[in-house]
Amino acid sequence: MPPWFSFTAYRNWWLRHSFSNAGLKSTTTDLGDTTIMHCWVPQTPSSSKPSLLLIHGIGANAMWQWNDFISPLTHRFNLYIPDLLFFGESHTTRRERSESFQARCVMDMMTCHGARKMSVVGVSYGGFVAYSMAAQFGEERVEKVVLCCAGVCLEEKDMDDGMFQVKSVDEAVSILLPQTPNKMRELVKLTFVKPAKFLPTCFLNDFIHVMCTEYRQERKELIEALHKDRKFSNLPKMTRPTLIIWGELDRVFPFALALRLKQHLGENAKLAVIKNAGHAINVEKPKELYKNLKSFLIDPT
Repeated sequence: MPPWFSFTAYRNWWLRHSFSNAGLKSTTTDLGDTTIMHCWVPQTPSSSKPSLLLIHGIGANAMWQWNDFISPLTHRFNLYIPDLLFFGESHTTRRERSESFQARCVMDMMTCHGARKMSVVGVSYGGFVAYSMAAQFGEERVEKVVLCCAGVCLEEKDMDDGMFQVKSVDEAVSILLPQTPNKMRELVKLTFVKPAKFLPTCFLNDFIHVMCTEYRQERKELIEALHKDRKFSNLPKMTRPTLIIWGELDRVFPFALALRLKQHLGENAKLAVIKNAGHAINVEKPKELYKNLKSFLIDPT
């Protein structure tokens, strides 16, 4: 690959055009106190469409994680796709790292865009934020919730009990925020059932340089905050209609956490399992994921 060419930067450019062609525009919102949120929002919101918020997980920015879904969803919804703090173009100098802080910032941003009520879809870390939004703001702001491979009911002791592939938070951080090609390959193997067999080092180095170096310390602190002193007994029981979607072979958040969450939410929740899928279901199985989103958000009958 020529030294002047970045595949990752080119794909970023291409994704921006894809989002714009789908009727979305890039916006930044100043929430005050040095907090800036970036979000893709409708170019022309329709009063006849409900609002749908898509929240990404740890990894690349929101465009990379939701591009496969914008075309069908923009026909049905006023679509909002933010970059969470310390991803993409969102940032703050505040020291808070909890998912509840992320949730408040996203909701403040949605208020600034005039979206008073919405359904929320969150994948992985985005599911933690989505759950927190529903728990904090309830039915006045949140209609339906979709949680995709989001281990919100994990406990700190689960790692000590051997539930996860990794043995410590530091090991998890080294994989989830890869800084070398080998760690990136390890991440792909962990999150996909059928990972790509050939991943050229030059492409991996390029991706790491563009996507994984900025705000690494802050992202590390986000992951640490998810785990530290976390107890299942402290998880609020939200009451919004919820769809839990899980990859059958998820090795980041094992399927046992899906069952734990379903039991916690009771009759308010449905559980859908995507066969032969790992953690990255939005990338590995986008058609199956969209089918479940459609049946829950658009055609519940």
